[in-house]
Amino acid sequence: MTTNSAHVDETWDYTLYVPHDDRAAAVARATLRAVLALHDLPHLTDRAELLATELLSNALRHTDGPASMRLWWSDGKLRIGVWDTDPQPPHVRAVVDLAAVPEAGEEDETGRGLQLVTLCSDDWGWYSLGEEFFGFKGKYVWCELLGGQPLAAVAARRLTSA
Repeated sequence: MTTNSAHVDETWDYTLYVPHDDRAAAVARATLRAVLALHDLPHLTDRAELLATELLSNALRHTDGPASMRLWWSDGKLRIGVWDTDPQPPHVRAVVDLAAVPEAGEEDETGRGLQLVTLCSDDWGWYSLGEEFFGFKGKYVWCELLGGQPLAAVAARRLTSA
């Protein structure tokens, strides 16, 4: 099998459209793993899978429409973006100290995904798309991973800068 090395000056872009289906996150993870392996970026796979799963799960949990995941590599950065049909901003609980984040109780099944995105990505954000995106209102939530940083280094930097 021939692989394409991920060069800093290389740019590529993949988009996966998914229906509103519980199996969509698994399909997106498999696609993400294949793309990163073929572009010689396996060291980003664990972190990218975690972040893509959180973004896509939020899109499917908080809307009843379709979604899409975009993977974009440029200038040594991987951007993972998820479009959904809800124009409302994502809700993020503030993370001041990881030790102060309460453990999830039996009743707490949600609410910490964007904390993971904040802690584990190098940057993230969102923007509203209005109604001009193929006739859907919606938003695009994205995060970026720098090509060479391991998860522990990123999380430690985030915690010390908070």
